Amino acid sequence: MPTVTRMPNESDESLLRRFRKKVAKAGVMSTVRRKRWHVSKSELRRIQKKKAIRRMRRRQNLNERYG
Repeated sequence: MPTVTRMPNESDESLLRRFRKKVAKAGVMSTVRRKRWHVSKSELRRIQKKKAIRRMRRRQNLNERYG
């Protein structure tokens, strides 16, 4: 579990921002979302395949625009 300690003269907003970054980097929220409902292995593979295809298309589009 990510923890943060308040730095001297640090505002609440910046403390919360640092905590959110640590939580995101640790992957806590993605783990919680993934474990919220049971997903079969075949369904998980299907979802991962769709994500990979979407990622590849996005990279191709960026290469076409700027490459």
